[in-house]
Amino acid sequence: MSQKVLQPDGWPRPSGYANGIAASGTMVFVSGMIGWDQHQQLVSEEFVLQARQALQNIVDVLASGGAEPAHVVRLTWYVTDKAEYLAQRKALGAVYREIFGRHFPAMTAVQVAALMEDGAKVEIEATAVIPSRNV
Repeated sequence: MSQKVLQPDGWPRPSGYANGIAASGTMVFVSGMIGWDQHQQLVSEEFVLQARQALQNIVDVLASGGAEPAHVVRLTWYVTDKAEYLAQRKALGAVYREIFGRHFPAMTAVQVAALMEDGAKVEIEATAVIPSRNV
């Protein structure tokens, strides 16, 4: 694997993300994905279901570039309601593990006033690094 979790000595280990990741290989950048399907229709008004679809959309884009969730080194979450995000942490964690497994890259989550698509409650962008193949 071409990734190394960066954990400063003496810092508590974060839950559900890494403080940093060092990686080498081919970089893949995934635009912000929201909870809509291949027909650009939101799958639900529910936050967790939108997040699940956004994560699945990321996995689908990664696959088209030869990458997989284990190659993700960074996720940035944009949410329209911090309180809803925090209230749904347990369900969100279950959905995350369903799609990404137990791979926890560096992550940032920020609350925004709104997203570009009406009704969207979460948008997630990803950066992945596909390991270089030894020839």
